[in-house]
Amino acid sequence: MLDFKRLALIFCVFALSQTAYSQLGFSHEIGVIAGPVQFRSDFGSRDDEKTNFGNSGIGIGLVHYINFSYRADCNCYTTDTYFNDHFKLRNEISWNKTKLEHLGRWTQPDRTSDNADRLRGHTGYARNLDIGTQLEFFPLSIRSFQAYGYRIAPYVSLGVHYTSFNPEVITTYDNGTNDVGNIGDPNNFYSIWAPGSVDPAPGSTWSMVTSAGIRYKVGKLSDIVVDLRWQYYFDDWVDGLNHDLVYNKNNDWLVWLNVGYIYYLN
Repeated sequence: MLDFKRLALIFCVFALSQTAYSQLGFSHEIGVIAGPVQFRSDFGSRDDEKTNFGNSGIGIGLVHYINFSYRADCNCYTTDTYFNDHFKLRNEISWNKTKLEHLGRWTQPDRTSDNADRLRGHTGYARNLDIGTQLEFFPLSIRSFQAYGYRIAPYVSLGVHYTSFNPEVITTYDNGTNDVGNIGDPNNFYSIWAPGSVDPAPGSTWSMVTSAGIRYKVGKLSDIVVDLRWQYYFDDWVDGLNHDLVYNKNNDWLVWLNVGYIYYLN
């Protein structure tokens, strides 16, 4: 409950800031995004491509933009400054889910040890609810793009998100004690991991988000957006696993390729 209280507080801050921007007359855009997520976690070996491409899921989101180049109160352009013509503020609420498995060479059929069976039997889900903001930079003129000076507008962005994570851990390994499926029994998981390495407790963390994408103008008040995102969490428990082996060097992170539709409100 505490995580959702924090999310609600941050959402209220966003709402107040957007109200303030509205009072200044800036225009707004809203949209929806969706696409495949590739989640990089402590499942499998980080450099194993079978693991990296196998642990994929889906992400969806709602986005809101503050457009500094146009005033909603007078249906006119704002003062012609570099910032107004090349930056937008993006606020977002999004959710992603990824099924996680131990893939790669340590779980190949020729591996017949108990530890290999433990890895094959250990699966889970990463589930994350995000709310945050990013500043997008458009190297080309936003005004010219809106006036059909060109149909494609590339951009890059950088921002911070607050993440409420709720992972799930599953094991089907039978350790011979009729305790199949007990995630609290360390004997059901890889024996080289330190005790306590598996913990599906929900929590929250901050993350850094950066992306590159393009907008394609399909109408006077609508765009299609294609965005490739990298998101790095400041926590290593987002997937419910935090072991101490040498290849567990980084916190959890993801890559998200999303496509969306953006509508100009003003």
